[in-house]
Amino acid sequence: MKKAMKIIGLVVLAAVFMGTLGFLYKKSQPKEEIFEVKSPEITSIIKKTVATGAVEPRKEIEIKPQVSGIIEELYIEPGTMVRKGDVLAKVNIIPDMVNLNNAESRVNRAKLNFEDAKIDFERQTTLFEKQVISREEYQKARLAHNSAREELESAENNLELIRKGVTKTSSTTTNTLIRSTINGMVLDVPVKEGFSVIQANTFNAGTTIAIVADMNDMIFNGKVDETEVGKIHEGMNIELTIGAIDNQQFNAILKYIAPKGKTENGAIQFEIRADVVLQEDQFIRSGYSANANIVLARRDSVLTIPEGLLKFEKDTAYVEVETGEQQFERRNVKTGLSDGINIEITEGLAKTDKLKGDKVDPKKAKAEAKAKA
Repeated sequence: MKKAMKIIGLVVLAAVFMGTLGFLYKKSQPKEEIFEVKSPEITSIIKKTVATGAVEPRKEIEIKPQVSGIIEELYIEPGTMVRKGDVLAKVNIIPDMVNLNNAESRVNRAKLNFEDAKIDFERQTTLFEKQVISREEYQKARLAHNSAREELESAENNLELIRKGVTKTSSTTTNTLIRSTINGMVLDVPVKEGFSVIQANTFNAGTTIAIVADMNDMIFNGKVDETEVGKIHEGMNIELTIGAIDNQQFNAILKYIAPKGKTENGAIQFEIRADVVLQEDQFIRSGYSANANIVLARRDSVLTIPEGLLKFEKDTAYVEVETGEQQFERRNVKTGLSDGINIEITEGLAKTDKLKGDKVDPKKAKAEAKAKA
């Protein structure tokens, strides 16, 4: 029995020893490496830079009153389409009491002067008809009468302007009616009926009645980093992407690049402006944030490879081309334009070549090969 146990123990020990040797041998053998194989493609390479900004109307006008007073009526609301000359609001004038008192006093003085000149003119007319006085004295009396009448009319018109903002002689023209100065859409009405408004003057910008803009003439206002501004120029095409409008791009043409940059968050930014080209069925709201893709360079229908396949040694670029099953050789190439993902190959490769890619798991590669078979 003891002898049998010894034999069994020796057999187990020998099996463990042999298994250990086999395991160590396997570990010492180099692992099989399988690489993904990729082919060059004929495609287009576009190098872009991105500018952030917003789309806004080229003409955005603040309509302000010509007189101070209280908003009596409002005829528009945001979104209303108006034409040049359309009435937007009516202002009820609250006259200044000092100016009103002076105007009334001027009218009274003008009436007294006119009545005196009228009496004198009538008397001089009678004497002239009887040939008692000369024509010269008669003409002086007539001139004084006409001047007094003109002064009275001027004083009365001035009083009407202070009271109502309109004169008797120009009843169809009044500065109490606030009119649009351009064709466009009302973007904002910051006042309501009953609000007090102030006219624009030397010391005050005036109260804004409405903001009107031409929504058919839009521009993109954005900023470009100093590292990119030297690569762009006026007249370049821009692709606008607006976050609020999905699956739609807008074309624009670069028209302005600021000659001076501004420091923002530690970087120098240059302002740019571009004219947005709108189609008949396209509409953009004012203030939409947008990204402008500016095409710096473009190559159409060229041989390209993923930039990750390219390797460098000093100043030489090369790739590894498949010569047999999972066998590769080095080949030098010349490169062209890159967009950061793909790069143009100008010399050294053909479209039929196979290139060494990333390393893949052998088990996964065999499973995929079996699935394809």
